[in-house]
Amino acid sequence: MAYNQYGGRGGYGGPPPGGRGGYGGGYGGGYGAPGGPPSGPPPGADPQLWQWFAAVDADRSGSISPSELQQALVNGDWSPFDLDTVKLLMTIFDTDRSGTVTFNEFSGLWKYIKDWQGVFRHFDADRSGSIDGRELNQALTQFGFNLSPHLITLLERKYGLMAGPRDVKASIEGTGITFDRFVRCCVVIKQLTESFQRLDTNRSGWVQMNYETFMQTILASP
Repeated sequence: MAYNQYGGRGGYGGPPPGGRGGYGGGYGGGYGAPGGPPSGPPPGADPQLWQWFAAVDADRSGSISPSELQQALVNGDWSPFDLDTVKLLMTIFDTDRSGTVTFNEFSGLWKYIKDWQGVFRHFDADRSGSIDGRELNQALTQFGFNLSPHLITLLERKYGLMAGPRDVKASIEGTGITFDRFVRCCVVIKQLTESFQRLDTNRSGWVQMNYETFMQTILASP
């Protein structure tokens, strides 16, 4: 397996550099009407962000569960976020590994989503609300991941609308990758590339591994 020509600079752990967070909602982060928080916001907290957090925290536990986060996040077509993407976001921002997201963790997650909104809109050149293969290739190439056409096609099949429960809609509107799945796709590519690079100690673009190592690498990916 080679990554020399298909590798990346690894620009995906935190928010993408130069993310255009100034774009409005609609591609994600669409929260319901702010509700009354059980107590005041922490010192120095953004009052509006605290209100959003309180609205998402439906059971008033002081933290957000994966199911609450999924109910809160929507794509540009108002479809809920894919559960696998929600779980991925939780693994990134649940820093204390409690299984939930506190307000401080939520603040980082919110900024991350806003940054990705701008990236998504930038590459959604036709403003269709989804990313096609050509747009995905342009995005990954700019991020430093120069994947072959065959791999781009595989990504389209894996993360496109036809890959999940939106088959009826996809059959009408055509395939494409929605905002939530675009984020997950890019993060997965980054993490798999990094896993390969750790195994390629000689930086030759090739690795030799046994079955156990292969399975560990795949199962550790999101």
